[in-house]
Amino acid sequence: MGIIARQSIKGTIATYIGVAIGFVTTFFIITSYLTPEEVGLTRVLVDAATLFSSLALMGTGSSTLRFYPHFKDDSRNQQGLYFWTLIIPFVGFLLFLLVFLVFKGLIIRAFEDNSPLFVNYVYFTLPMAFFMLYMCVCETNATILERVAVPRAIREVFIRVSLLVGYLLYGLWHVINLDGLVIVFCATYGLGAVLNLCYLLFSQKISFKPDFSNITPELRRDFLWYTLFLITAALVGSVMPTLSSFFISAKMGLMFTGIYAIANYIATMVEIPSRSLNAIVQPRIAVALRATPADLSTATRLYQQVSLNQLLVGMVIFILIWINIDLFFDLLPNGEQYAAGKWVVLILATSKLITSAFAIGSSALSYTRWYYTGLFFTLLLMVLSIFLNNYLIPICGIEGGALATLGSNVIYYILLLLYVKWRVGTYPFSWGQFKVLAVGVLMFILNYLILFVVGKIVTEPSLAFRVVEGVVRTGIVSLVGLLVVYYWNVSADVNRLIRKGFRQIAK
Repeated sequence: MGIIARQSIKGTIATYIGVAIGFVTTFFIITSYLTPEEVGLTRVLVDAATLFSSLALMGTGSSTLRFYPHFKDDSRNQQGLYFWTLIIPFVGFLLFLLVFLVFKGLIIRAFEDNSPLFVNYVYFTLPMAFFMLYMCVCETNATILERVAVPRAIREVFIRVSLLVGYLLYGLWHVINLDGLVIVFCATYGLGAVLNLCYLLFSQKISFKPDFSNITPELRRDFLWYTLFLITAALVGSVMPTLSSFFISAKMGLMFTGIYAIANYIATMVEIPSRSLNAIVQPRIAVALRATPADLSTATRLYQQVSLNQLLVGMVIFILIWINIDLFFDLLPNGEQYAAGKWVVLILATSKLITSAFAIGSSALSYTRWYYTGLFFTLLLMVLSIFLNNYLIPICGIEGGALATLGSNVIYYILLLLYVKWRVGTYPFSWGQFKVLAVGVLMFILNYLILFVVGKIVTEPSLAFRVVEGVVRTGIVSLVGLLVVYYWNVSADVNRLIRKGFRQIAK
């Protein structure tokens, strides 16, 4: 895979460094020094800013990748493409700023009863959203250059370190108050956007110089139509990840949002590997599907390869999380409060496993002439999620929000993948995925056999014993799973990485 493998590995390393920082921040700093209500506030502010920035992006991320083959040449400005990636999101930000100001009264009334603290800081979402917007723009341009590692490091490492400092200044050293903490959030994303922009400029491979010579009437019409479509699709895609958080905040309060946020963070580790690999593979799938005729064999090979590897890595992480979930909450500061989210972790981790394995299918559809049909599926996803959240949260509480996410995603991907197979002729499924599921079942069985034996020997284990036992048990389960994956040849890519690792160790 060449540059794909190298950039994916570097991006994944940066991501997991960020995960380690985020792990310490979330589970040992935030839970120690912030109340669940304050945790909920920071979560909703970030979710609201993310929603705003995603809408203001106006589909520029996907449209840039889709139309990149039309602009591609040897120039640094790609015939003005990079210029447009700056201008269109700025127009989008102004448009949605106007929408926000018009509907701010409704927004405030929705949260003022159960989450008044969010209402106090709602205006801070505006600068945060602007900075998030241009972080995304720069990351898209880096994806075109097939250089995702540095932007990934900025997002996953720099942002997390800066927020960690903010939490310490607020909760441990009491240098700043809650207002100051929110300002730190805004400044952090602002610096992240500036660093991304500087990286692109100093790479000397990109220029934002305008060039209107390649904008033919036909290309303008196709681009505008595609962008209008994506605005609607972005509305759905942006609302979905934050919908349960907003519903829980409005119906139950920020304290429950905080518990849900911690559970969601644990579950998010399942999909982390998919972020780098999806970003670096998408331009190649776009080129294959936009070729004349479409190179379906290459697109299908990449599609299946990504889906298999995402499922394999995600499944292993999912298992390692769940077999240690009780111990984790026992070790977590104030864990007795956040243990209420245990089953939320299981449900959301399952949902994220499905998403990480099959999300590339929506990308495959978006690069074909049937891209507009994806809007039907995203609208269906939003309607299902709104209905299920509204119905299940009053009945099941925060578990209802997680079930709404899982249920709507399952229905969405079943229908989407069937349609992609029918229209595009490509599909993600392979025999290797059934092997992955079998390996997962084996790891679960092995874990519970070990727990059964240990339980017969030690009936009332101390916390220290449980920690040692958990480390040893996790190591055994992981090693056995790795050996089965290797000798069963579940993934050729994973086997190559394992052999390469052994060669490096042997040197």
